[in-house]
Amino acid sequence: MGDNVRIGKNTIIHPGVKIYHDCIIGDNVSIHAGTVIGSDGFGFAPQADGTLKKVPQIGNVIIEDGVEIGANATIDRATIGSTLIKSGAKLDNLLQIAHNVEVGNNSVIAAQAGISGSTKIGNYVMIGGQVGIVGHIKIADGTKINAQSGVSKTIKNPNSAVTGSPAFDYTAALRSQVASRNLPALEKRVLELEKLLKELTEKISKQ
Repeated sequence: MGDNVRIGKNTIIHPGVKIYHDCIIGDNVSIHAGTVIGSDGFGFAPQADGTLKKVPQIGNVIIEDGVEIGANATIDRATIGSTLIKSGAKLDNLLQIAHNVEVGNNSVIAAQAGISGSTKIGNYVMIGGQVGIVGHIKIADGTKINAQSGVSKTIKNPNSAVTGSPAFDYTAALRSQVASRNLPALEKRVLELEKLLKELTEKISKQ
């Protein structure tokens, strides 16, 4: 436990959890074994000689009331300000939450997802396993992101459902999958039509 850490009432910290300095944990929170809260955000500035200079990570992590965090998750401290997990959010095992991310109220994130820096996740969002989200974007309230999707731009419309990489509308993606499965049959039809057209062209040229 680091210096100046504050932990609220009825909060359960399981074995092996590491909480770095200045982090704030609310009431009725559960954090499972091996999770690390407040480790440095991944910030490095390229230098003229090609090396990378570490940018000081002087913010913290705030976890509000009623949050549950699974085992071996990592939530990085903010560069400046706070990485914020809002009330009621439920985070699975093996997650990466980068610096200055905000996860909204009652949002759910499944295992092995990664949220890049400064991304803002809205309220009641559902994020499937192994989802990757780029940094500095916003995910609207109520969004559902299918497992293994890659989100590369802001999702503006509330209650959207997206899938794929790059992620796009779920229903449109299903239609595209159906079309892809039909490609062999479509290719066969095109070849047959080309053969028929060739025969008709030769017949006309002989008249």
